[in-house]
Amino acid sequence: MRAVSITPATLALDSLGISYTLHKYDSVAGSGFGKEAADSMNLDGNQVFKTIIFGDKNIAAVGIAPVSQKISTKKLAAAVGQRSFEPMDAALAQRLTGYVVGGISPFGQKKVLMTVLDASAHLFESIYVSGGRRGLEICLSPNDLISVLGAITADIQAE
Repeated sequence: MRAVSITPATLALDSLGISYTLHKYDSVAGSGFGKEAADSMNLDGNQVFKTIIFGDKNIAAVGIAPVSQKISTKKLAAAVGQRSFEPMDAALAQRLTGYVVGGISPFGQKKVLMTVLDASAHLFESIYVSGGRRGLEICLSPNDLISVLGAITADIQAE
C-alpha cells in the first residue's frame, strides 16, 4: 500500500520509524475534505483531524483540530503567544507547505512550523490526519504526532 502512496508525509514518518496506517477514500474536488474523509471512511468526525495553516509570510502556525469543529483563531493565537491569527491565503499555504489545500499534511512540510494539536485528540488511541494528498489519511497515535512535530496541545476549538 505504501509503494503507491508515497508522499513527503509518509517519507517523514517512515524515516523516523513511526507506526501508522494509510487509509484511502474517494475525494471530490471542492468538497469539505475533512468531513468528506470522515464520512467516506465511516469514522467519527471527532477522530478525523483537519490541518489548517494560519498566519502570513512572516509568522505561521499549524492548527490541527477535529473536522467536526471550527478552530478558534483567538485560542490558537494565544496557544502560540500571538495576539491574533487568521487562516492563511491558500496559495501561500501551498507554497509554504508543499501541499495542495485539501491535502495539507502536518508531516513533511517544506518548513517546520509551530503546531498546535487540539487537546481532544487525547480522547482517542489513534487519530486521522491528511496523508499529504486528497483522498489519503494517516492514522497514528496523538502522542506520536506530538513527538514528531514538537506540537503543543491546547483547546483550540471554537465555542
